[in-house]
Amino acid sequence: MNRVPMTVEGEEALRAELERLKKIERPAVVQAIAEAREHGDLKENAEYHAAREKQGFIEGRIQEIEGKLSHALVIDVKTIEPGDKVIFGTTVTIIHIDDDREVTYKIVGDDEADVKNQKISVNSPIARALIGKEVGDVVVVQTPSGAVEYEIDAVQHL
Repeated sequence: MNRVPMTVEGEEALRAELERLKKIERPAVVQAIAEAREHGDLKENAEYHAAREKQGFIEGRIQEIEGKLSHALVIDVKTIEPGDKVIFGTTVTIIHIDDDREVTYKIVGDDEADVKNQKISVNSPIARALIGKEVGDVVVVQTPSGAVEYEIDAVQHL
């Protein structure tokens, strides 16, 4: 399987979630199952079935996170020499050519993407258009409503 790029912050967030699932959520659901078993007939015990379903979700998420971490290529942007080129992990400010709207995005791994917090996936159309370009370059991003042009205004290695 291919390595999946991830920022240091993204790795830390996944490890924290994994820790919470293993040390808090998993024991709590095991306790809930034990308590539901004490109520008798398991066929008609909604609490038991709900706890077992939750246990399945927790175990699935634990496996998913462990798989992602095992294939992660953690990139610490702070160790990369700063420059004007857009690379994974950089924060880039772009200007919409048509109306001069300015927007800033941090280019992160798929699991870290959160557009509301200005974090876009390295595999998104905007990030793919920006990677490798430099301050002052104009990039064209293909959107469902047509091509949109942006000028790269600033690149930061935060």
